[in-house]
Amino acid sequence: MRQPLHPIDPLFLQRWSPRAFDGAAIPQEDLLTMFEAGRWAPSAFNVQPWRFLYAHRGDEHWERFLGLLIPWNRDWAHSASVLVYILSDSLTESKWSGPQTSHSHSFDAGAAWACLALQATQLGYQAHGMSGIELDRAREALAVPERFRIEAAVAIGRPGDPAILNEKLRAREVPSERRPVEEIVFHGPFPATSR
Repeated sequence: MRQPLHPIDPLFLQRWSPRAFDGAAIPQEDLLTMFEAGRWAPSAFNVQPWRFLYAHRGDEHWERFLGLLIPWNRDWAHSASVLVYILSDSLTESKWSGPQTSHSHSFDAGAAWACLALQATQLGYQAHGMSGIELDRAREALAVPERFRIEAAVAIGRPGDPAILNEKLRAREVPSERRPVEEIVFHGPFPATSR
């Protein structure tokens, strides 16, 4: 069991990124609840730059979504119940100005992904984010406009039997640890010893 160094809600420890999924269908209502959680993420100027494209296992989009992952990810993600591609709008518009480059679009989409992943965990699912995507093919195959950045893909489902994984992945099918707070948090400027 993971052990926090400081008190946190157990939900943060229960969330992890498995590669073995049971492939069972996710009810659309549960999936919409996950997207609803992502919807309420914070964003700069409340522009909400994230977009989610998804496919259910076995539907008319599934093979296309799966086929856009790099082979390493495709080899295990095929057992997920839903695949999601997370995009962010690299331009922001306001009532005071036309389109401008957004500094925080990826950061904001990351906040939405974190909310989605935690909601999935709360519902008894897990969500495994991955950047191993054939990006040029994905942009064309998913008709992603140029102004949007493809941030990541996500496999969602209930954890399955690790025996479905190859030996190398099976050995890694446990929740991972994290660096201690002292290695990632610094009071004041960035320390010279960590450069």
